[in-house]
Amino acid sequence: MNYRTLGKTGFNVSEIALGTWQVGGRWGDPFNEQNAERIINSAIDAGVNFIDTADVYSDGQSEAAVARVVKNRSEEIFVATKCGRQIQPHTAEGYTPQKLTGYVEQSLRNTGLETLDLIQLHCPPTEVYTRPEIFEAFDRLKEQGKIRNLGVSVELVDEALMAMRYPNVTTVQVIFNMFRLKPSEQLFAAARENNVGLIVRVPLASGLLSGKMSAQTSFGPEDHRSFNRNGEAFDKGETFSGVDFDLGLEAVEELKKLFPGQEPLAAWALRWVLMFPEVSTVIPGASRPEQVASNLQAAALPALTPDQMAGVQAVYEKYIKPSVHQLW
Repeated sequence: MNYRTLGKTGFNVSEIALGTWQVGGRWGDPFNEQNAERIINSAIDAGVNFIDTADVYSDGQSEAAVARVVKNRSEEIFVATKCGRQIQPHTAEGYTPQKLTGYVEQSLRNTGLETLDLIQLHCPPTEVYTRPEIFEAFDRLKEQGKIRNLGVSVELVDEALMAMRYPNVTTVQVIFNMFRLKPSEQLFAAARENNVGLIVRVPLASGLLSGKMSAQTSFGPEDHRSFNRNGEAFDKGETFSGVDFDLGLEAVEELKKLFPGQEPLAAWALRWVLMFPEVSTVIPGASRPEQVASNLQAAALPALTPDQMAGVQAVYEKYIKPSVHQLW
């Protein structure tokens, strides 16, 4: 495993980490504590030392499972969680320092930890980034020893740029993958200039970039890949990176031609993300330990060649960019 510095936090984190949106079961499945702990332990066994969770993942059960494992390990493991998505309706008016403080304190209870290594605003509405009092509230929490760092998880590049104006924002979590190239155009340079760590989520475009899906692939009714393709429940960019499923399948077949007879496309998709030095860590998810092992194959792969990098760009330009680039 290789390690990179997570911006102003100073944390030395594994370049491949673990996201826990679906840990303990596939999307829509009941939460399984034993499976979740097996997944988390297998990641740590392989050198992962950064785990991303959220208070809304399985109603706090994901936070609790992460903390149970971490407290039983001797390694230093950095735990990042998120807050804000409990606000319903999810509007800027619902965001107050008091509510967010309460969510942080609930995450501390969920985890049993004394301090959260990183708390992230969980994709708040754009207007929230114009309200200094929201960001100042986390300075108080840091003074109280309840958090070590503040970060943001964003939908839009513009939101990330707005967040970086606040000096206490140490990290930005953003969707970046072979189907979402826009962040590399402006955001990456700004993050480097401001020493903000970049956490990459949805690196496999909700599984599209695994290379294992087909037109016959089906998803359960509780799986967001079934009910959120057009943003019915939350930002549609979280589901297949906002790419039409059938169009994405066409693009995947072109991407496979760039890596013939080699490791699965998923591993190359993760290795592609790591080609960008501004990225601090990438957080693919897993619903079973075998997926963790598969994701970690990317760390051992050689760098992509210039021709492969250009090929990915060409596939994006032809299939993906016209319909999604301007959206995020």
